[in-house]
Amino acid sequence: MSDVEELRKKVRKLQSRAGTAKMELHDLAEDLPVNWREIKVVAEKTFDAFAHLDSAKRELSALEDS
Repeated sequence: MSDVEELRKKVRKLQSRAGTAKMELHDLAEDLPVNWREIKVVAEKTFDAFAHLDSAKRELSALEDS
C-alpha cells in the first residue's frame, strides 16, 4: 500500500472519530445543565480529534501535491 493510500485510510478513520466526538459534544450540549462538569473533557476530546484530522488532511494534501 502506498503512503498516499495509507494516509487516506488514516484520514477516513480520523474523520469517523471526529464525527463521533462532535456528536458527543452535541449531545452533551443538548442535555445541559445535566453533566455540565463534563464540558471541558468532551470539548478537549473533540478539539483534539479535529486537530489530528486537520493535520492528517494537510499532510495528505501535501503528499498528493508533490
